[in-house]
Order: sequence, then C-alpha cells, then structure tokens
Amino acid sequence: MTAANQGWRARLLSDAPASRGQARLGQWYRGWLTFSGNWLAMLGLLIILALLVIALLAPWIAGQSPIAQDLAARLQPPSAEHWFGTDAFGRDIFARVVYGARITLMIVVLVAVTAAPLGLLVGTVAGYLGGWVDAVLMRITDIFLAFPRLILALAFVAALGPGIENAVLAIALTAWPPYARIARAETLTLRGSDFIAAIRLQGASPSRIIRAHIMPLCLSSVIVRVTLDMAGIILVAAGLGFLGLGAQPPLPEWGADVSAGRKFLLDQWWIATIPGLAIFIVSLGFNLLGDGLRDTLDPKNGGGG
Repeated sequence: MTAANQGWRARLLSDAPASRGQARLGQWYRGWLTFSGNWLAMLGLLIILALLVIALLAPWIAGQSPIAQDLAARLQPPSAEHWFGTDAFGRDIFARVVYGARITLMIVVLVAVTAAPLGLLVGTVAGYLGGWVDAVLMRITDIFLAFPRLILALAFVAALGPGIENAVLAIALTAWPPYARIARAETLTLRGSDFIAAIRLQGASPSRIIRAHIMPLCLSSVIVRVTLDMAGIILVAAGLGFLGLGAQPPLPEWGADVSAGRKFLLDQWWIATIPGLAIFIVSLGFNLLGDGLRDTLDPKNGGGG
C-alpha cells in the first residue's frame, strides 16, 4: 500500500473527522470493510452485478433473438450452436434466459421503488402520530399480512388482468406491509428520544420531523429488508408467470419458461431446468447480499445507516 493510500485510509478511519463529509465517508468505508470481509456477501454482490451486466448487454451476450422460432431445431439438447438447447418452438434457451434477466430486474426494481417507500411512509406516520391513526393503518397492514403473498397477488392479478404491468402492481400491493411494520417499530423507538423532543421544541411540524428526521433513520433497516425480500419478489413473479398471469408469450420470462418446459421435463430436462436454475441463483444472490447488508447496516451488529 502506497503512502498516499495509507494517508487516505488513516483519514477515513480517524476517530476525529475534520468535517461532516469526512465523517460520512469514514462511515461508508467502515461499512465497506465489514461487508467485504464477508465472502458470502461478496458472492451475492457478484451475482447481482452479473445480473446487471447480463441485463444491460443482453443483445451482445445472447447473440440470437429470444423469440425467433425455428421449428426444424425444436427440442435440441445443449450444443455448441445452442448452449442451453432449444424449446418446443425452436427458440434458443440461452437467449431467453439472458433476455429474461431484463424482465426479472425490471420487476424487482419497480416493486422495490413502489412498495418500500409506501411501507416506509405508512410505518413512520403510524409510529409517530400514534392513536387512531396508528390503529387504522396497522389494522390495514394486518389485513394484508393475513393473506399469503402469492395468493393475494393472484387475487389482484385476477382482478386487474394478466400482464407484466399488472403483475408488478399486484406484487407491490402485497409487498409493502413488512416494511411498514419495521418502520413503525423503529419510529416508536425514536419518537421519544431527546433529539426528536428538541426538534419538536424548535417548532418543527410532525410532517417535517417524519420526513427529515424519522425516515432517514429508518432507511437502513428498510433497505436490508428490501434486499432480503428480493428473492421472494422474484419467486412471486415467477409463480405468476408460471400460471400465465405475468409476462405474456412470447416474452422471455423465467417462470413462464419453466411452465412451458414442465411437460418435457423427463426427456428434454433443459427446457424447464435452466430457467429454474436462473431463478435459484439470482434468488440466492439477493439473499446473500441481504445478509451481508444486515450485518453491515444493523446498529445492533455495530453497523450504521
């Protein structure tokens, strides 16, 4: 390590930072050291980075169209020409798995940016205001939690109609309650603290306290839960696709491809097995990443937001 790098490291790890920016950078650096010391978390990060790269570079990686049919080459086993074989329509399974990464990533991102903010808002408002507001919001949350996520998503999709947009909306509507519970628990701990009382005495409104002070402190716990929930979101999306209620043919969606290949499972195992392995690997990656972030960000484990 060079002298310059040692100097930067010493500044980042200093117990007496000279500025707020240096303190924040030091906190992030300590978090990265904790995270990078967990090889399982790094494995999860590599899997998710690989998913991002595959989704971004799908046309160049796949090399073939995921929807082009070639009935003369249907049900071909893995070979040099078709790495993962072909399906019942002669479509290249490797291309469909690669392009399916885009749909999976899109579903995960859309659900995360929809459900997590909604749950964070509901939980912080309920926890800070208390009283009848807390009772009403938490009873609504309990109603959503009373149903299994996939069953509730199926009900919403049945009402809205099949399609990837409706599937995303249905999953988001079923995914927010756990975030609300976590945010409410954090808020109940924070609202009686001295610094919140001081901010209240300065004349800050409840909405400003929730938005500017409570929500940022609840964010790390919500981020960890979102990352851990990604695997569940992928499985629900795959389940909807398997049942024909998610992405519609000929879109390359992993759950739909598993469903299409189940009738050939004994003789042409690759049609259903390879998309199923893709679901398994990506779900595992998000779980490992979530565990690493929990160890890094959870204050109980010495982390910080």
